[in-house]
Amino acid sequence: MQLTRRSLLSVVAVTVAATPVALPTPGRAAEDPRMAEHSLGRPDAKLAVTEFFSLTCTHCAAFARETFPQVKTELIDTGKIRLVFRDFPLDQLGLTAAMLARTLPAERYEPCIMALFASQDRWAFARNVNNIEEIWKLAALAGMNRATFDKTVADDGLKTAILAAQDAAAKQWKINSTPSFVIKGETYAGALSFERFNQVVTAALS
Repeated sequence: MQLTRRSLLSVVAVTVAATPVALPTPGRAAEDPRMAEHSLGRPDAKLAVTEFFSLTCTHCAAFARETFPQVKTELIDTGKIRLVFRDFPLDQLGLTAAMLARTLPAERYEPCIMALFASQDRWAFARNVNNIEEIWKLAALAGMNRATFDKTVADDGLKTAILAAQDAAAKQWKINSTPSFVIKGETYAGALSFERFNQVVTAALS
């Protein structure tokens, strides 16, 4: 999904230094445990792949639905890659959903992300519904109480931290659409098919 006027930050294209592999989260990462890295796969996997996604992006949902299961089975579970999740919200609702996921216990993060993608039509795009209340229903299913949910969606500090990390990533990796993947210092945009994803991973591992 290309960034639009609904985007929370303007993306300024910059020249990226040659292939820095680490993707640090700036600002509050050191002080707010909710900004810790979330990833799936073995810590000693041969390759780290970073996915930048928005929870309101239909292309991201398509990748989660159509490609991710095979990526998990053939590349993550086999120890070839570790997939690192990075927020890149394209609108306020996507930001709210990202805040919810980051506030959950670490072991519930990835299941929550996948549940949000699977039910995207219901909470992100359905007409005549209260979108925040629909997100709350998912939060409740994930074990969050209402007081924690209300405090989370009103947390300006967490909003600022997510947006600061998004802005830094956009500038460093020239990201202007979601999903985007950073693999061995190169950025690949779009909901890659498994064949294309595996091709890039194989080349990076060779």
